[in-house]
Amino acid sequence: MASIAALSAGAVIALGALVTAVVTVAVARKVVTPPRVREQDLRILAVDADTVTLSATKDTLTPGEYSLWFSRDTGHARIGEILYFDARTVVRRLLSVDFGDLEHARAGRLSGWFYLGPSELGLPWQDVVVETELGSAPAWLVPAAGESAAEQKWVIQVHGRAVRREETLRAVPVFHRAGYNALLVSYRNDGDAPRSSDHRYALGDTEWRDVDAALRFALDQGAREVLLMGWSMGGATVLQTLTRSDLADRVRGVVLDSPVIDWITALQYQGIENRLPTPVSSGALLLLSRGWAGLLTGQESPVDLARLNIVANAAELSVPILLMHSADDGFVPVTASDALARERPDIITYERFHTARHTKLWNYDRTRWEDAITAWIEAIESANARTES
Repeated sequence: MASIAALSAGAVIALGALVTAVVTVAVARKVVTPPRVREQDLRILAVDADTVTLSATKDTLTPGEYSLWFSRDTGHARIGEILYFDARTVVRRLLSVDFGDLEHARAGRLSGWFYLGPSELGLPWQDVVVETELGSAPAWLVPAAGESAAEQKWVIQVHGRAVRREETLRAVPVFHRAGYNALLVSYRNDGDAPRSSDHRYALGDTEWRDVDAALRFALDQGAREVLLMGWSMGGATVLQTLTRSDLADRVRGVVLDSPVIDWITALQYQGIENRLPTPVSSGALLLLSRGWAGLLTGQESPVDLARLNIVANAAELSVPILLMHSADDGFVPVTASDALARERPDIITYERFHTARHTKLWNYDRTRWEDAITAWIEAIESANARTES
């Protein structure tokens, strides 16, 4: 009987180890694999002419104006102020239904991506192509107003993980008013730019080369002052460009919205949020960063997680940075941004929100967000003018 019990216990332990290993591989693959569909995490309960009733979640209860994607992203609407809420539901102003049948939709998701294309901004724009090492990557160029501003000041906008350059359209007007040409770029594996051979994200570890190509594009067009702006994983990508590009000395400043400052912190946080056992989260990090694990994750090369930790590499930063992050982000913890701001107060202006969620700071408080960027631009341009004089 004792031997049978021992065998049974051994089988249970072996089965547990196998399940942990399988889940660990699945988690690691999910981190670096571009998703085919986005999760619909809210229920659409009722619709009338000017309101929509949604299930109450942290996102649906956050004030502001947002996109509502529904029916597996085949429909799109825009919603505004909260009119009523209780423990289970929230009623919000329905601003528009752009396409799709919202009345019969049952599930959807909120997004900070608000504009559907550059034509909605009411500004001249053009399609351009950035030549990268993987091929031609499409981009949008919104020229600055006036001939005197053309070919002088540029901002390169870099979107986050699992979205496209439409995410960055929100930032165009404030930079346009400041006299900047805006280049909204695509990068490998985002659905617009050429794929890498493994079709896997590198979390900024290779994507920065496409931003480097965009930087060269701007300089070839006559740019004299270049700013980089990154959102979420785009923030990690911008920071790698700043610390690894041969053209980094041409960058005058960086703006970050809800950035990934340290992937280890971010992925451990997501593990806790998703109630994953610690061995699973730790194991996934190990797989992502080891060359031998490529057969399991699909990566051709491991991710250099230590290189992506900008808190640990903060001494490499040398240009002014406007850092904007919300304490209730819910996806990328604010703790790494807090740490970076403490590490480099000499160059970082920190605009810390409290109720804006992930990459939705503009949606939550557009005036505060734009005013922070405007004040920061004025400050760095004034400092540059004093230096040049």
